[in-house]
Amino acid sequence: MNTIEGVVAFSNVTQHDVYNGQSTGKYSVTITMDDDAAEDLQSKGVKVKEYQPEDTVFKQRKFSSKFDLRVIDAEDNPYSGEIPRNSRVRLLYNLGPAVGEHGASTYLNAIRVLEEATEEVAEAVDF
Repeated sequence: MNTIEGVVAFSNVTQHDVYNGQSTGKYSVTITMDDDAAEDLQSKGVKVKEYQPEDTVFKQRKFSSKFDLRVIDAEDNPYSGEIPRNSRVRLLYNLGPAVGEHGASTYLNAIRVLEEATEEVAEAVDF
């Protein structure tokens, strides 16, 4: 088993992920990670995506599981609900075999929420 730390970009840990209007049958979390963590994943054959909204490049990877996930907080208490965007997490995962140009799969086993972010909801003035 492997671990990696990062910041939550997208969380689907209470309901299955949806793609093109269909359930994938999997729970998932996408994290943004620092360069060292991204290089470590890449050295293991895992593809890491780059996201560049402006002048900064962010390294991201999606981790998923078909099975219910164990999600705990920093004090080992069960965590309930979706993990807010920008929360700091540590993931426990397994690697699958590398498959050609797609690279190695990352199978998510558990999540520890190290620092929970508070989501800010922007007010829609003219909504």
